[in-house]
Amino acid sequence: MKHGPPASPVIRTPAGIRALQLGLAMSLFVGSLLALTSLDARARTVLDLDTPEETVALQDWGDYWIDTSGNFTPEQVASTPDIPWKPTRGNAIYPVTSGQAMWVRFNVPPAPDAERWYLEVPYPSIDRASLYTLDAAARWNEQRAGDLVAVNKWPVPHRHPLLPIALSAEVPTNYLLRLENGHAFSAPLQFVSEGRLSYSEQRVSLILGIFFGLTGLAALISALGAISLRDAAYGYYALCVTLMGLTQATVTGIAGLHLWPGWPGWSDISTSVLPTLAVSATLLFISAAVSLPERSLRLHWLMAGQAALGVLAAVVLALVPSASRMDIFIPTVLLLEFSSMLVMGWAWRRGDRFAPWLMLAYVPVLAAAGWTMARNAELVPIGFLTQHGMQLGVALHLPIVMLVLMLRSQHRRENIRRIQGLDRVDPATGLINGHVFAERLIRMIARSERLRHQSAVMIIDLVNSEQIQRDFGRKAADELPLHVAERLLSTAREIDSAARLSERRFGMLVEGPFNAEDAATLGPRIVARCLMPYKSLHVDCVAQVHVAYALVPYQGSNAQGLLTQLEERLAAAPSDSKRAVFMLGEIPPGKPPRRTPRKPA
Repeated sequence: MKHGPPASPVIRTPAGIRALQLGLAMSLFVGSLLALTSLDARARTVLDLDTPEETVALQDWGDYWIDTSGNFTPEQVASTPDIPWKPTRGNAIYPVTSGQAMWVRFNVPPAPDAERWYLEVPYPSIDRASLYTLDAAARWNEQRAGDLVAVNKWPVPHRHPLLPIALSAEVPTNYLLRLENGHAFSAPLQFVSEGRLSYSEQRVSLILGIFFGLTGLAALISALGAISLRDAAYGYYALCVTLMGLTQATVTGIAGLHLWPGWPGWSDISTSVLPTLAVSATLLFISAAVSLPERSLRLHWLMAGQAALGVLAAVVLALVPSASRMDIFIPTVLLLEFSSMLVMGWAWRRGDRFAPWLMLAYVPVLAAAGWTMARNAELVPIGFLTQHGMQLGVALHLPIVMLVLMLRSQHRRENIRRIQGLDRVDPATGLINGHVFAERLIRMIARSERLRHQSAVMIIDLVNSEQIQRDFGRKAADELPLHVAERLLSTAREIDSAARLSERRFGMLVEGPFNAEDAATLGPRIVARCLMPYKSLHVDCVAQVHVAYALVPYQGSNAQGLLTQLEERLAAAPSDSKRAVFMLGEIPPGKPPRRTPRKPA
């Protein structure tokens, strides 16, 4: 058996290896080129409107083109073959500006026509959206909506453009959509059935109703607080909440639908004017909330000047073309927000107890505002956070600020009460002073005479202050009267009055009905309580007091005379006396009682 010639061996020379590598590289390059060129030919998402229970996004089913001249008509767009159309994308940010128009073409495949469908442009701030449909006479019919069109003239008055479309169960329907806006925008075009629209609107209405209910309640409470408490912080915050609520009403389309449906011009500029005014009012509120006029008048006027700058910027925003608004709006808002945070931090470092809570309250608002401005700056597409983030932030912000304002008002009232009571209250102990004590004694005597019962008046002297200073130091001697005042307050009832008459003398008015037996037990109880140890002092550092008391009405004496007799009775008591309680009118030791002679029968 003969065998053929042996196979030739493979020659593995360096030149052969290089040729093989070059061939592989060329194959990869050609394959990549073919893959790239086939991207435009890949299968697109098919528009299926046979799911009435869901919202159907256009995705990449349509094509878009930006007309930089802004002059094309639907007839020209439909008849121009060399327009560079590009597939639409759900999360795309389209770089449109003033004087330009974005065209979108799409066709709706045959679908059941039992349900009515709408093309939804979920961007309430868009300037104009026009949907063109070709009728039987080959004419393009227009439906128009947007900020530059009065809401009451929209095909379907709504929070954002909602344009009806006609379905055919047999043939596809072609549409052209023209979108105009002053700056880049992201609007995921979608189709919604009438049944789904009703359900989604009920849910959104619930969320917005809760939000606007909170803002309205906060604004009303703040306005009432400004009137009743005469507090400028409440007034500025009422203005802030009102402007924030109007801003969200504008952004969500509620304002254009219900507040100014016939003012398309104001609907267009309010989305930038109202937020600027809200931030300006926030500066004035923060200045008042952290008491900036009292802390630094110069810094207060600087904040007021920045607020005036914000108002001026709002006026400019209302006058400039829409393409230039973001160039003014974003730097102005960032400057004012940064200044407000700096001022709150400055007040916090200087001891303001409410500044850190205010900073915490504004964190969610600033985060939501930053996300919204990022959308306006073409950095993020439209989504849940860009649509409802500010509402969530304000909902978290409102209760914190209202709590801060309530605590601040309570603190201010306490300070005012202390200041106003300095001429009636001893500032060290909080007890009434001698002048008020004498006034109340006069009224108690008159009340006892009118009601025909007895009350009691007491004078209490601290008699061992010098000994306490020798044994425990001056600090303990200075603290001892404060502890005595505390014990007197704990002994007195709510209807009784305790007073500090001098550095070491106190007084007490005990409302009747009161009898001698009650008075005999009250004096020793006061002495015993003062002799009990105090927590912050040495166990032997206790107060020794002498008590002189009288039942009133007392033998026709007036208030001043009665106080004089009680003071004399305490002065007459020996310093080394073992007795601590003295009753005015008792018989001195060693003297027989005077007997009243009997009248002859």
